[in-house]
Amino acid sequence: MKKNNEKRNLFSIEVLGIVLGLIWIAPFYLMLVNAFKTKREIFSGVLGLPEEWVTKNFVEAFIDLEFLQSLFNSVLITGMSVAVIIIFSSMAGYALARNKSKISGFMFFTFVAAMLIPFQSVMIPLVAIFGQADMLNAGGLIFMYLGFGCSLSIFLYHGAMTGVSQSMDEAAIIDGANRFQLFWHIIFPLLKPISVTVGILNVIWIWNDYLLPSLVLSESNATIPLKMFYFFGQYTKQWHLALAGLTIAIIPVIIGYFFAQKQIIEGVSEGAVK
Repeated sequence: MKKNNEKRNLFSIEVLGIVLGLIWIAPFYLMLVNAFKTKREIFSGVLGLPEEWVTKNFVEAFIDLEFLQSLFNSVLITGMSVAVIIIFSSMAGYALARNKSKISGFMFFTFVAAMLIPFQSVMIPLVAIFGQADMLNAGGLIFMYLGFGCSLSIFLYHGAMTGVSQSMDEAAIIDGANRFQLFWHIIFPLLKPISVTVGILNVIWIWNDYLLPSLVLSESNATIPLKMFYFFGQYTKQWHLALAGLTIAIIPVIIGYFFAQKQIIEGVSEGAVK
């Protein structure tokens, strides 16, 4: 009886997983299938396969979307932002974890409390201040991402540092290493799992962010999400081009995950264990 119940439970879980998988994949099916249709064919039938697979939609969308420039902007801003977040957050997390003073404790809880502040509450004064400083550009956007991304990242690094013995610091200092060498050659490599986790969280957030770039960047420097907003505004009634553009826009994410899936899974798993 017990084995039969276990089999029934397993079967129910598998059926539920299949149903949820179909629900999850349905929007992607609609997007991909209709991207190959003509405008008239989309309005005549959304669910069916195209009678003729139209590839010129992708060519036209690729050109009008200025995809290569938008991709370069997204990669540059996301890569630079994640790099500075990891560098500064790891150093701050290490310093706050090793320094047990009241000031460091207050600073740590200040960073943690900053996670509760919604972006919308500081949006207008932030843009006004950066506008006066003439920093409404890609560099200013990266600096903003550093500020907004550090709170959670420092919290994660601070937690990871509790699993790194302080005796390693003492041994390295006795061997003649300074604090800079100690951190970058000994401590930071040990934080690789949490660095991967921090990188994943921030890449997903920054790559898909629309609101902050829309306040800071011009259309010529737009990232992919911002460019898609302009693109959909231009082609709202031409769904065949809009869906083709959307399909092109998600290709870099799929390719990135395909090549980095091993590191992503290992980083999340090791970070969760720690």
